[in-house]
Amino acid sequence: MNEGRIYGLIGALAAFPRRLAVREVARQGGELQHGVTRRTTHVVFGRTLLHKSDEARLAARYDSATASGRPVLSENGFLRALGLLDRVEGAGMTRQSLLDQAKLAPRDLELLSLFDAFESDAEPYAFRDLILARKYASLLAGGSTWSAIARSVRRSGAVAQLSALSLHASGKDTIYARLGADLAELDGQRLLPLGPAGDAELEELFALAEDAEEDGRFGEAAALYARCLAADPGDSVAAFNRANCLRSAGLGSEAIQGYMRAIKLDPKFVEAWFNLAGLFASEGKAHTARRHLEKAIALDPAYADAMFNLANLAYEAGDLAEARRWWEAYLRLDQTSEWAKTAAKGIQYADLRLKERTAS
Repeated sequence: MNEGRIYGLIGALAAFPRRLAVREVARQGGELQHGVTRRTTHVVFGRTLLHKSDEARLAARYDSATASGRPVLSENGFLRALGLLDRVEGAGMTRQSLLDQAKLAPRDLELLSLFDAFESDAEPYAFRDLILARKYASLLAGGSTWSAIARSVRRSGAVAQLSALSLHASGKDTIYARLGADLAELDGQRLLPLGPAGDAELEELFALAEDAEEDGRFGEAAALYARCLAADPGDSVAAFNRANCLRSAGLGSEAIQGYMRAIKLDPKFVEAWFNLAGLFASEGKAHTARRHLEKAIALDPAYADAMFNLANLAYEAGDLAEARRWWEAYLRLDQTSEWAKTAAKGIQYADLRLKERTAS
């Protein structure tokens, strides 16, 4: 079932350490990697993200993942894909039916499902999911946020048990359950185990590195990724991200070594081949850059950016026939962007000059 699948993990898993997940996915014939690359076939959101990022950033990362067209899985969805968690017994309700009956906004359902605020991670949903959806809709109408609900629900332990409780919001960030005459805060009651401290610290390091990179603190990010590599020398994504940060910090030579390390760890890492080609091109090593771009296309025949860059290298070398060939290949994949317009103009120019050369 998982043969050939490449799972890209965003955030850390709460259910068990990443190293165990890597081992299980590999046993089933797939791969689990940090982050999302061109090879990624399925995106997995770890639940610890809820406690590492604010709501806007969580939603933005979800939107980015869904925009790629890849299946996006919650942590429970990932476990079910591996056969480690059973499907919910009696689940038979469609997504639309749940939305209609609960009066819950589709986006709130998507984001709450992403962080396993329901028994089911996707349709079909169970009747208890409908009860929960109605409770969540009421909390949202009262001013709570989906992220506060998800954090509270996941910290409460067994999601199914919440369907029998009366839930109340205090402001936007705190959810309570009524127990008799009292209100009990859900947050912080029964935290799920995160595994050995070493695993948790590694995931924390990686998250800090990602945040620093996103904020443009490239030197700090590179140092943090280096610490990730010291703890897990086989992490090709950490090596790649570190190389990107070194390049952004203006350390081209160090970045080249970083990309080479990523490729050594994962010879099929298409983006590493592509970015390495870009560095070689910037240093005037056009022949080496071409070889790396051709390798990227051999690994991913639909890599349009690599084709466009090959066309540019051929054009700069005065080989208009070769440039035209790659522009034409690019246009078979992209006909609407600004780059496509540039490629079309390049073909027109090449045709004109080649015709003039033939005539003379």
